[in-house]
Amino acid sequence: MSAVPSPADEPMLLRSDAEGIATLTLNRPAQFNALSMAMLESLIAEFDAIAGDRDVRAVVLAGAGKAFCAGHDLKEMRGNHTLEFQQALFRLCSKFMMRLVELPQPVIARVHGIATAAGCQLVSMCDLAVAADVSRFAVSGINVGLFCSTPSVGLARNMGRKQAFEMLVTGDFIDAAEAQRRGLVNRVVPLEELDAEVARLAASICAKSPAAIAMGKQMFYRQLEMGLDAAYQLAGETMACNMMSEDAAEGIDAFIAKRKPQWTGR
Repeated sequence: MSAVPSPADEPMLLRSDAEGIATLTLNRPAQFNALSMAMLESLIAEFDAIAGDRDVRAVVLAGAGKAFCAGHDLKEMRGNHTLEFQQALFRLCSKFMMRLVELPQPVIARVHGIATAAGCQLVSMCDLAVAADVSRFAVSGINVGLFCSTPSVGLARNMGRKQAFEMLVTGDFIDAAEAQRRGLVNRVVPLEELDAEVARLAASICAKSPAAIAMGKQMFYRQLEMGLDAAYQLAGETMACNMMSEDAAEGIDAFIAKRKPQWTGR
């Protein structure tokens, strides 16, 4: 396991790689893994490195300690109470959230404990999420006079508008089962089964063509912002290009021959 050091040489972000899966662990447990400027910069740097790493087929995002992520570092925000700092912080946060979407590899949120404010946003922006049954979710900025505007972007793209807006204006928590019903997470399991369930999901992804997954992920998010006709044009062109890839040829040949495909990623 490698550590991405903070300016104070603390292992703020941990990375471990095994069997095509890169696990990034937010490592500020005393601060409930709050997203400081330094944490966001470390995450962006690590995601940029992973994007070009052909050995990484899936990414797991986890949190150390009792929480997944409690959102932004409010002490840091209050300690730098200038408009310039706040603008820089939220630009950086938005840049990281977009990295999650732009990354060729699927990102799975491994959620335990609480995921609040920008931590809930983080869950919403990961491609997939597996939560322990004890997890709780909220966009609670409104409780301190701060509407969670940036988390609303991911929330509104995961669940119904009225459900998302209710969370944003009340700050109320929902449990893991309700988060699954609303579409915020894919799977909910007992805490002791969380790692095994995340591993199963990641292994299923790793068994597929990385070229097809990268192409498909890019298309999936682009078409969501399009009208129906444009979405079908993009999807059709993507499928045609996908069909011409080495992996598609190998996959179809392997299916016909009833053998396991050997992916090249091309």
